[in-house]
Amino acid sequence: MRDEITMTVDRGRFPDAVTPWERETWRTAALGWIREQLDAHGLRAGDELQVRLRPWSVLVRVPVEGREPVWFKANPRPSAFEGSLTAALARWVPEHVLTPLAVDGTRGWSLLPDGGDLFRQVLARETVGPGAWEDLLRQYATLQRTLTPYAGDLERLGVPTARTRDLPAVFDRLLASNTALGPDARARLTALRPRVVDWCDELAAVGVADSLDHADLHDGQLFRPEPGRFTFFDWGDAAVSHPFCSLRVTAERARDHYGPGVLPRLRDAYLEPWRGTGPTPAGLRRAASLAWRLSSLGRAASWGRMFPDPDRPAPGARESAEWLLDLLNEPPL
Repeated sequence: MRDEITMTVDRGRFPDAVTPWERETWRTAALGWIREQLDAHGLRAGDELQVRLRPWSVLVRVPVEGREPVWFKANPRPSAFEGSLTAALARWVPEHVLTPLAVDGTRGWSLLPDGGDLFRQVLARETVGPGAWEDLLRQYATLQRTLTPYAGDLERLGVPTARTRDLPAVFDRLLASNTALGPDARARLTALRPRVVDWCDELAAVGVADSLDHADLHDGQLFRPEPGRFTFFDWGDAAVSHPFCSLRVTAERARDHYGPGVLPRLRDAYLEPWRGTGPTPAGLRRAASLAWRLSSLGRAASWGRMFPDPDRPAPGARESAEWLLDLLNEPPL
């Protein structure tokens, strides 16, 4: 990386977010690491960096002479597993993910190649029917089935554990630690706990093994390099949990495009790769409904994976509370 570089910094709707990028020593170390990794691959960086700062990540687009740009990502400590997870997925399911150029698991840093067009960009410029969303859900479900035997390996990489039968304990922890819930909301959730236990027991009894739950699989978290093929990335919210919890975010985004009538066909497309695993079709559909509701726990937990902020002892508490309260709502399927 050249000594003279220019940067544009995007803070989005988080102008006051605290990230390590503000510390010169950290920034110098990160830019030096990027330079070292590019040198190791025989690559030379350009001098116009685009920096994206959010409470949950630092992302830098690094132009590279003679090829597509590369992307540096730094995670907070609670999601520092993402780089190591990405590298492992590139070994286990290489056809579905990006292969990192470099990973520093201790510091939570990774350097990734460009993945092409985001699915969101494709949607903005082309007319895309629901069938494309069905394809991506089938492909993601196939990835999850392939990863089922690796659940223990995923946990050893540091991916948070939220096993189906352990979700009541996750609920207890999130409820006890949340500082944004008022007394009435806390009482309503406390009264809900016996039903949470019942839902988890019923979901576990269906017989679908825990796997990798992306927890935030929307159109900005996957690439569509060509029609019918998708590449999945951005694993900072992931957990080892019931795989069907991943369906919700994707289906909700598709519902925004096509209306609620699209949900049953998306659910059925997602469930196709799970047929023949033991549960009946009716059992799979019931499991999808239960997991839709319980996915609120994964979303609530993800809001705790932020850079520390001395002025906000519990960043993300409000968003986490909103997801906990969503457990009170009936699923649309």
